Amino acid sequence: MDQVVLNEEIHQALFHDLIPSAKKFLWIATADLKDLHYQRTARKFETFLALFDELIEEGIEIRLIHAKEPGPRFRKDFDRFPNLITSDRFERVLCPRNHMKCVIVDGKRAFLGSANLTGAGMGAKSVHRRNFECGMILETKEHVSPLMELFDQLFMGEHCTACDRRDVCPDPIV
Repeated sequence: MDQVVLNEEIHQALFHDLIPSAKKFLWIATADLKDLHYQRTARKFETFLALFDELIEEGIEIRLIHAKEPGPRFRKDFDRFPNLITSDRFERVLCPRNHMKCVIVDGKRAFLGSANLTGAGMGAKSVHRRNFECGMILETKEHVSPLMELFDQLFMGEHCTACDRRDVCPDPIV
């Protein structure tokens, strides 16, 4: 059943329920991408890239769409995880027009909301510094399927050839 998630509930819903439940694939779209650390246990925060690395090791395929290149801290952490560099199970594309924020797991469940994949967006920052965010966990085929279709169109570059932003796109998909 679909449910509303707010502020710090988003962190819990994504990193302790939705993302770890992936058995086949994980698709994530975000406008902004930073070196997000999530609360793995009561005492330990870890970069979400470590979680991606583990999922790839388990055979999960990951697609990531983001709108701009992340900063140097992200790139430094990224380089610590060889699976993210060498595995054909991890693919990412950059689309400056993407402003969509969603997480799709196995084509069965999804998160759709306002939060970027950043500490402020996912509730990993102090309660006095994080963004005010909201979203929905979707669990019905009628809601997840159109989201998957849109994601796939973007990921495959369906809009690239007619895009009027190609002059600012650092890496056109097609």
